[in-house]
Amino acid sequence: MLFHTQTTCDVRRPNRPVRRQAVPEPNRLAPEDRPVHDWYRFVLSFPPHLVRDYVARFGLGDGATLLDPFCGTGTTIVEGQKLGLHAVGIEAHPFSHFASTTKTQWTARADELMSAANDIAGIYCDIIAADGLVDDDLLIPFEEAAAVSPQWLRLPDEQAELLLANSISPLPLHKTLRLTALIDAHSPPSLRGHLRLALAKAICGPIGNLHFGPEVGVGPAKKDAPVLPSWLANVRQISADLDRIKTLRAGRSVVHHADSRDMASLLKPRSIDAVITSPPYPNEKDYTRTTRLESVLLGFVRDKAHLRALKQGLVRSNTRNVYVNDTDDAWVRSHPEIQRIATAIESRRIELGKTSGFERLYARVTKLYFGGMARHLAELRPALKSGARLAYVVGDQASYLRIMIRTGQILASIAEELGYKVEAIDLFRTRLATATREQLREEVVVLRWPA
Repeated sequence: MLFHTQTTCDVRRPNRPVRRQAVPEPNRLAPEDRPVHDWYRFVLSFPPHLVRDYVARFGLGDGATLLDPFCGTGTTIVEGQKLGLHAVGIEAHPFSHFASTTKTQWTARADELMSAANDIAGIYCDIIAADGLVDDDLLIPFEEAAAVSPQWLRLPDEQAELLLANSISPLPLHKTLRLTALIDAHSPPSLRGHLRLALAKAICGPIGNLHFGPEVGVGPAKKDAPVLPSWLANVRQISADLDRIKTLRAGRSVVHHADSRDMASLLKPRSIDAVITSPPYPNEKDYTRTTRLESVLLGFVRDKAHLRALKQGLVRSNTRNVYVNDTDDAWVRSHPEIQRIATAIESRRIELGKTSGFERLYARVTKLYFGGMARHLAELRPALKSGARLAYVVGDQASYLRIMIRTGQILASIAEELGYKVEAIDLFRTRLATATREQLREEVVVLRWPA
């Protein structure tokens, strides 16, 4: 009998809602929010109650269409579906698109999901036993197995090179690859996404060596890990949630795999009632690193060329996804504050004698980021209904040589230039900058598309 361990890939942005009594632990999901949202959560996700706050503030009723153009792993669209809204997501990262799509598929039957998982588990146990291994909560001491058996499965070199060094140990990797192959080969197509998402959550939790704080890093190596029990626990959670929500009067959802700067063809003219989203911030956070391990193990990122193509579909928010042919900075060529900040960053770089290739790009990526956001807001306008309301969660940054970037204020000014009305800039929370020890504001920029 296998011992089943409940695991939680509790990786999300620690936020606090506006105009609402604070939850005791802002880093954690409230218990009532765990169904579906907790199937998998991106480290930088905002909490579901923020979506509810702005849905109520915007007066959205049944049948309204809610858009999240940077939907990540689906907080806005899942909550919108729970509230009976028509939710539309746009996400450029293939793994995040997969996660958000799966989290809005609620027609799967819980009993069929568990039956498929148990069938796969039986085959897996036979294969692992033939490998001379066990995989339950009472793992055999690693020293009793070969140090690194040549029979253990490994990633192809071009995929292994994409991972953070030591982000998963050889034996857990072997078992994970065994289980992944069986899920792909033996699960019904209607259930495969749920089973793969359950494994993704286990990979970034008890299986891998990662830690989140909220930056992704590599912790102590685990010689072994309970791959099957962790996966089954997550499948059980999904199954229980499917039973719990089957009577919910849910809305409809669709998630497009696309670039939020190039989405006009995806959205019907004057179809969107509201936008609630959190785009990337201008800093040195490579957002593709946070989900890199599960993206590679589940086949969503295959090699460096594929990763490069993926990054080219993202708003330029860090120097690791800046390319020679990028032109988004042309959108803000005449914006005085953005040009002032870029000049200040470059002057500070020269003053400090910083000469690395990435440091030389700090000023440019700042302009590219805001240019990309301007391009996105311009592209969005034809899809908005008259009077549509928008909420953008963004944060101040001082990552580039301690030059302060007031992201919310600048985004609001860009929106005004494009014809939006700025209703408010709500303080969401404050956080302490590591480098400067200054309090940085995380804000919700509230916009309205005029009638």
